[in-house]
Amino acid sequence: MAGSVLTDRRVVLPTPADTTALGRDIGLRLEPGDLVVLAGPLGAGKTCLAAGIGEGLGVEGPVTSPTFVIAREHPSLPAALGGRGVVLVHVDAYRLGVGTAPTPDPAEVAAQLDDLDLDTDLTRAAVVIEWGEGVAEHLAGEPLLVRLDRSGPDETRVADLRGPARLVAP
Repeated sequence: MAGSVLTDRRVVLPTPADTTALGRDIGLRLEPGDLVVLAGPLGAGKTCLAAGIGEGLGVEGPVTSPTFVIAREHPSLPAALGGRGVVLVHVDAYRLGVGTAPTPDPAEVAAQLDDLDLDTDLTRAAVVIEWGEGVAEHLAGEPLLVRLDRSGPDETRVADLRGPARLVAP
């Protein structure tokens, strides 16, 4: 949605349930054409957040990591069962070399993402891309970037969100 106000927000997520709840809140706001880019190290909670997004959208089946299939589509449940009519396309760019050493050329990864035809999916679905920072933002005018990390002695998860205010606002 070009021209919307971009904003930032930091959320402390003490438990995995809090990470899922943040995802659910984001999912309740997503519309076809929205792109969510998830970033963070292994174990930071990207897939947990994506599962919450799926709950908020009301999609069929559990949302699990698509690492070995690269992309998975989750159709919306019927409205009577909580579906919002928005399909979720969940992508994991890790297998494209993102997050590995040596880091691949971002242009090469972006080209591989383009081969998945995600821009077509964006006309009818909300797309969530794990490990997509720096390689997937070109797919939409104003994606929501969520950087997850663990910090402090108890490794509490922290999410830093940047994107359209309608998706970031509490």
